[in-house]
Amino acid sequence: MDEKIEDLMDSDPDIEFIEKDSGMSSLGGSKDETPERRTVAIPTNEPQSEAENYDDEPDESFGERMMGLTEMFPESVRNVASAVSNATVKSCRSLYQFSCNASWIFFTSSVILFAPVIFETERAQMEELHKSQQKQVLLGPGSAMAATGPSPSLPLIR
Repeated sequence: MDEKIEDLMDSDPDIEFIEKDSGMSSLGGSKDETPERRTVAIPTNEPQSEAENYDDEPDESFGERMMGLTEMFPESVRNVASAVSNATVKSCRSLYQFSCNASWIFFTSSVILFAPVIFETERAQMEELHKSQQKQVLLGPGSAMAATGPSPSLPLIR
């Protein structure tokens, strides 16, 4: 087996063969007995030519790449794709505008309809509190509770 490895190594100097034990050797006759191949980078002393050095060029943006790819499609496909994308953008904008208008109508209407109810409820509670305080001042601390009846948290005993 060592002869085969040496013959293969002589044929391609960039490939190094490594023998690995996969842990399956006890099963016998498995395909794991073949060596794995690994490429080895060989450093060269030759400087890169100007054609291979792309570090000076700016990277393409996504839009530039997409514009470059449009040349490979026929005009009809480009027109359909453009129409679909324009319709999608227009429908998203109109949906957003509709949702803004609908939420404005809903919240302003709810304020106009429910604000008087909230104010009236608050006014009634304030009147009740004011009456309770007047009775407490005139008749004493125990009379305010007696006038309103038993506490709602206590059950009535009969």
